[in-house]
Amino acid sequence: MENMTRNAVGIELQEDFLMSNRKGKFKVSQIFASTITSVLFVVVILLLAGDWFWLEGWLFIIFWLGMTLSIGIYLSIYDPELLAERSKMPGSDNQKGWDKYYQSFAYLSLVVWVIIMPLDAKRYAWSHFPIGLKVAGGVALLPALYFLFQSVATNTFASAMVRIQTERKQQVISTGVYGFVRHPMYLGNSFMLVGAPLMLGSIYGLIIGIIGIILMIVRIIGEERMLVNELEGYEDYKKKVRYRLIPFVW
Repeated sequence: MENMTRNAVGIELQEDFLMSNRKGKFKVSQIFASTITSVLFVVVILLLAGDWFWLEGWLFIIFWLGMTLSIGIYLSIYDPELLAERSKMPGSDNQKGWDKYYQSFAYLSLVVWVIIMPLDAKRYAWSHFPIGLKVAGGVALLPALYFLFQSVATNTFASAMVRIQTERKQQVISTGVYGFVRHPMYLGNSFMLVGAPLMLGSIYGLIIGIIGIILMIVRIIGEERMLVNELEGYEDYKKKVRYRLIPFVW
């Protein structure tokens, strides 16, 4: 009996050691991938703009890297389960079928959005925005960063997919920014999709951003239908926090 206990303990310790090694390798690979992606992002934006000293471009780069790296670092330290959840490919687990197409289209649209703005605003100068609009766009990126970061910091179930995380025993989160609107991450995305093209001075980026917001509204409607039907307590949460995206409006 004692030998069996020792063997069980030994196996458990080996599993813990292997698990910690895997986590360590995962974090190292994540850091490496994030570094390479960040460098490529800077190079692509400035190459497309044709100006390595483009001020608005650098401000956008600082915002984007600040957002992605701060969220990535925070989750890797404090909530690796959510980081793994948000890293899943479209179509994973029990994601709603219609959302697979939405998510794939959203990723493609984001790539087009990032590419078109430096071409429009700087290289070819198709668009011309007054300084006041550019300043307003830059200011809008501050609440964008706040709501995007606080959404994942507050809600450990903030998946990138529309699905119920039954394996993680998903619950309704109503604290922090989720006590302000029911979908604060979409609110942060809305500030970003309008603020970034205004700051850069890209009408085409603004058009894509507005289309993106309209599609997010459609997604919210479908997501809330799922949450009401499948997540216990969400109906009561709707009564507590009345507005989905824009306070006092919708």
